[in-house]
Amino acid sequence: MFICHRQAFPIFLLSIHDRRPAPILWRNDLHFLTFSCYQRRPLFRNEAYCDLFLKILDRVRRRYRFVVLGYVVMPEHVHLLVSEPQRETLSTAIQALKLGVVRSMQCSSGSVVAAAPRSRESCETWGTPVHPDRFWQARFYDFNVWTERKRIEKLRYIHRNPVERGLVSSPEQWRWSSFRWYLCGEVGPVRIDDTHIMAMKIRPPAA
Repeated sequence: MFICHRQAFPIFLLSIHDRRPAPILWRNDLHFLTFSCYQRRPLFRNEAYCDLFLKILDRVRRRYRFVVLGYVVMPEHVHLLVSEPQRETLSTAIQALKLGVVRSMQCSSGSVVAAAPRSRESCETWGTPVHPDRFWQARFYDFNVWTERKRIEKLRYIHRNPVERGLVSSPEQWRWSSFRWYLCGEVGPVRIDDTHIMAMKIRPPAA
């Protein structure tokens, strides 16, 4: 049973998300992402796969320098709320995430879970046709979050998803989401709202 020592529960989701506003520098550059397993097969019913995905997500977050504001891993799809990466494009970062998960699964299980691309060029290709032995659906859905109201709306959707699906009775019971960080600051496998990872951009002095 999950116990939060910082404050009493229950608490309204809206007030939780209001208490931790998005970084001002990135408020207009947020993306609500959704990507699915091939043919929406429930491949993330395996808890080890969920843990592995979050481990790779944090690794990719640091490599491409983007801020994660929210996430949830569902049995057959994933939702993320992230900033624009400072290194490469968003599609490149997501392809690296997908490929990293597949390759780690191959190494851990000793079996081929998906036909992974072997070159950097193939990794960066977005929207290529899927094959029956792929783990991921090829494309991902990207919704630009421009306002504070939409940011809160998407975070609430992310954290309520396991409850709406009947997987748990309350969002803090689902291990593979960022809800506990918003509830009481619990540090999870992925660092949330980590703006220190962003490199400072210094403008040259005016002539």
